[in-house]
Amino acid sequence: MYKTFSIEIGGRTLSVDIGRVSAQANGAAFMHYGETTVLSTATASEKPRDGIDFFPLSVEYEEKLYSVGKIPGGFNKREGKASENAVLTSRVIDRPMRPLFPKDYRNDVTLNNLVMSVDPECRPELVAMIGSAIATCISDIPFCGPCAMTQMGLVDGELIINPSQEIWRTGDMQLTVASTAEKVIMIEAGANEVPEAKMLEAIYQAHDINQSLIKWINDIVAEVGKEKHEYTSCAIPEEMFDAMKKIVTPEEMEVAVFTDEKQIREANIRDIKAKMEEAFAENEEWLAILGEALYQYQKKTVRKMILKDHKRPDGRELTQIRKLAAEVDIIPRVHGSAMFTRGQTQICNVCTLAPLSEVQRIDGLDENDKAKRYMHHYNFPSYSVGETKVSRGPGRREIGHGALAERALVPVLPSEEEFPYAIRTVSETFESNGSTSMASTCASCMSLMAAGVPIKKMVAGISCGLVTGETDDDFVLLTDIQGLEDFFGDMDFKVTGTKDGITAIQMDIKIHGLTRPIVEGAIARCRDARMFIMETCMSKAIAEPREEVGKYAPKIIQIKIDPEKIGDVVGQRGKTINEIIARTGVKIDITDDGAVSVCGTDMEKMDEAVDMIQTIVTDFAEGQIFEGKVVSIKEFGAFIEFAPGKEGMVHISRIAKERINKVEDVLHLGDEVRVVCLGKDKMGRMSFSIKDCAQN
Repeated sequence: MYKTFSIEIGGRTLSVDIGRVSAQANGAAFMHYGETTVLSTATASEKPRDGIDFFPLSVEYEEKLYSVGKIPGGFNKREGKASENAVLTSRVIDRPMRPLFPKDYRNDVTLNNLVMSVDPECRPELVAMIGSAIATCISDIPFCGPCAMTQMGLVDGELIINPSQEIWRTGDMQLTVASTAEKVIMIEAGANEVPEAKMLEAIYQAHDINQSLIKWINDIVAEVGKEKHEYTSCAIPEEMFDAMKKIVTPEEMEVAVFTDEKQIREANIRDIKAKMEEAFAENEEWLAILGEALYQYQKKTVRKMILKDHKRPDGRELTQIRKLAAEVDIIPRVHGSAMFTRGQTQICNVCTLAPLSEVQRIDGLDENDKAKRYMHHYNFPSYSVGETKVSRGPGRREIGHGALAERALVPVLPSEEEFPYAIRTVSETFESNGSTSMASTCASCMSLMAAGVPIKKMVAGISCGLVTGETDDDFVLLTDIQGLEDFFGDMDFKVTGTKDGITAIQMDIKIHGLTRPIVEGAIARCRDARMFIMETCMSKAIAEPREEVGKYAPKIIQIKIDPEKIGDVVGQRGKTINEIIARTGVKIDITDDGAVSVCGTDMEKMDEAVDMIQTIVTDFAEGQIFEGKVVSIKEFGAFIEFAPGKEGMVHISRIAKERINKVEDVLHLGDEVRVVCLGKDKMGRMSFSIKDCAQN
């Protein structure tokens, strides 16, 4: 027997079957929201993993194309690696749940979400988020839940609870909020310049809805939840900390870590570690956990100085931003480039423009997501943090950071009608010491402007950190956190936006939630900081988009033709359009509504291609004059090609004013001639005259 539990959320019924499937998992929730179905499971290893100093949590979100009635493309006809959307969804589930597991827990845990059916009115990502929370809460895996998640959309100023796929895609806001019974634990947002006040309203409306979900989950746990299992704690012994403080006093540790140079700090810590390794040489148990113990010693030192003395490791004020620098056009021949530096964080961004045929094709679970016009890619090489490691392509972190910067800039991009280009920006991390994703947003914005992309407004981003004490009102917010403050602090609250509103938010925390004063304070701090960055740094490098794309960027001419004439331009099996491309070297895109884009770098050749297309689609009238080439000679006359795939005939009597005996006496194959249209002959062919052309 299994049990089903239901609740009404956003005008629809959310239900979960417990005990119906996957009985061997530690916890399983068979979720239903409308006709969307997701199986969420939670499993844990029996023993902790040896030799690690972190919690080994894996979150998977599996998109099965059968859920939307599709067969996968490609040779194998089965799903391959996780899509970008699947990776981002996994990260959104991971971020709020990870802090709720015990900090000293080292057992492997996997949260798996299998999307089996998709109702466009009920987003499967949301169902998976709630399902993961339920599966973990009812399992025997130690977990300080429950937690719950709600999504909010915005249409015409009205907030929409758990919006449909269509509203999520086209509305003015995409907000996901996760909560515990007391506090907000995760915020993820993309927004069309939504004011801070409206964003806060949406966040706390979602938080209120989460409370009803949490009560529902608690009722489920009370009825079918398992007792949490015992586990081997990996906490550092207090006597080890006492011994470490005798070797290196807290005052000495403070001197070691409080410097604005990352390399100096790391050298100081290496010296301290060497001292402790020597002191603990006879204690193999302590040596095995020395790295984690030293990390926690540093953490306690930094947190104490920030919280009690408001002293930051690099000596800055709490609201002070590190030294800023910005420049454009640092890379020759590319379409646009910019570099943004904030302290020891440095990003170089390169923008590439291409015709719309170069958009990214997407084969996903949303029927409307077939192509992506703007792509932002983020790279994080090991040299940016002074390490050596073989590059194996982008991981989940790189994909997440790229998506955040992409989301930040989408609201200010021009429409396809205004700017008919596919756009790709690539952020190369030259140096990293805190919030490279926000530096990527700033660099990308400047790179787009340098490339001549007419973005509507400038966008900047910044991250705000947090150190908390024993009570809710004992906290310190830190503007522009560096790596050390991120590692040892409680929060990484990233906000991007224009002068008029927010375009993206991503909030990561390591504690069990944030109070409203913290959330409001962080959003306000980030607004002040991004205004400062735009006014004092970015606008000095480039204040507005360039009026034209660069000389190495492709140029695009757009014309409109009768949709019924598209076939004439394309020709049989593409013969006509391919001939135009071969002659001029341009790229041509034609949409179903007759919009034609001619793309190239040589304006003369582009104009030539446009003339050819316009000639092909023209309804010919007597008296029109054309330039053409002799392509065939007969006894009775010559055939003139006046556009690719378009020919007309000049009768021998219309070639010259004087009488000629043979066409070859005047014309030869390949001759360029000027002709006037006489209409159509008895056979329906275009009839031309050369001798009458001068009179016209």
